[in-house]
Parts: sequence; C-alpha cells; structure tokens
Amino acid sequence: MHRNPELHQFLLSKARNLTEEWYAALDKSETEGVYASTDPDVIRKLKQQNFSFHEHLCEVYIKEETAFFEDFIDWIMGVATDSEHLNTPVHIILGEFLNVQEQYLDYIDQFLHKHQHKYTYEESNRWKRMLIKTFGHVMRKFMEENHKFAQLKLKSQQEVIYELSTPVIALQNKKGLLPIIGAVDTGRARHLLEKTISQCAEKGINHLFIDLSGVIVIDTMVALQIFRLIDALKLIGVKTTLSGIRPEVAMTSIQLGLDFNKLDITGNLAQALKE
Repeated sequence: MHRNPELHQFLLSKARNLTEEWYAALDKSETEGVYASTDPDVIRKLKQQNFSFHEHLCEVYIKEETAFFEDFIDWIMGVATDSEHLNTPVHIILGEFLNVQEQYLDYIDQFLHKHQHKYTYEESNRWKRMLIKTFGHVMRKFMEENHKFAQLKLKSQQEVIYELSTPVIALQNKKGLLPIIGAVDTGRARHLLEKTISQCAEKGINHLFIDLSGVIVIDTMVALQIFRLIDALKLIGVKTTLSGIRPEVAMTSIQLGLDFNKLDITGNLAQALKE
C-alpha cells in the first residue's frame, strides 16, 4: 500500500517551498518560453500553476489511484492548453516536470530522515515508485492534450490561410479571376473546389480566369482537383480559362500523363483577359 496520510501532510506543508525553490532554480538565460518570461503576471500565473500541481500531486498518498488521476485531469488540461505553455518547446516543459520529480524524491528522503526507523525500505520504495509512475502518467497525458490542442489550433490557422488564399476577384462583365499562388496540397485543392464554386455563384460570375503562374509544383491529385473544379463550374454555367502554366509544371504534367488539351488555356493572364 503506497498511501500514507502522514507523508501527504508533510508534502502538502512543503508545497509553497517546492514552488519557490523550483522557480528560483530556473536558469532564465538558458530556458525558453513561459519559464524565461519577465512579465509579472505570467510569473504569478506560472507559480500558481506549479503550486496547484503540488496540491494535487501529494494527494496520491491519500487517494485511491483511479480517483486521484481523474481529479488531476482538470489541472493537466488547463496547463496543456495554456497559451504560454503552447508557446514553450515541449522538451523544455518535460525537463521541468523531471526537475520537480527530483524535488519530490528529495523531500521524501527528508521525510524518511525525520522519521528514522519508523518506515521500512519496502514502504519508502513503494512511495517513490508511485511518485515516478504518477509523473509518467501526468507527463504522457500532458503531451497528449498539448498535442491535440496544438493540432486543433494549427487546423484553425490553416483554414484561415486557405480562406485568404482562395479569393475570387470579381471583374467587369461578370468575369472573375482566381489567382492560385504557392504550394497546393490535396487539402488546399479540396478547399479551392468548395470555395470557388460558392464565390462564383454569390458574385454572379459566368467566366472565371484561373491563373497558375504562382504554382511551382503540380501532381496528379492537384490536377484532378483542378479538373473537378472546372467540371463543377461548367455545371453551374461558368466558363473557365487557365493561364500562366509554368514550363516546369507543363513538363511535370506531361510526365504524369495529365491531359489539358480539352481545356481553354492561354500563355499568361494578360493574354487571357485581352482575348
């Protein structure tokens, strides 16, 4: 049995010391992110998060294991999705978890020294093994939630980028221009298909010029999405003209066996608009 109310009370009484000692030991010149901040509000929040960690963690010595980990989830979620921690390299955060683990091992040794001959080696070994198991669990869960939230944030940012990079510009006489710039992966190509159709319908465009002069690489999947876009636009009565296909893209298209012969193509955008 790893539970021991006396050890819990001892560690809880040291919680403030643990926080202050840990923060004082931080090498601000060598670390990054939240740990290197000089903002008083950030520092105060960081210390509060650390202190709250101690309040939760020392309960491992009085609570049933499953209940203990369930009660720890809110703290893990709060720190894993905290903006300051999201902007801190993960390996540095994990390093600080390990530093705090060393603090706990030292304090358990202090507790044992204070109560010499009262507890057996087997008891102290169980406490330390439980402590290491707890830190491992918390670190894994932190990594999982931190990664999950970072991916959601990245996806949201990617959607904004896609939105900004798919502008159908209305021209005179119900004509429109779609300049495609940069790398086009399958996700962006799919977004182009959806947004271009809706924007053409909203703006009443019946002839769309798709300029590819800013596209350096094209593969079979991207070309397929462009063909689908042209076919879909045709179904809603929008004629399309491709312009600005770069020589290297043309060569790649030939090598891939892509057939652009049935499409309306001009050498450059100026020529397309003139015609």
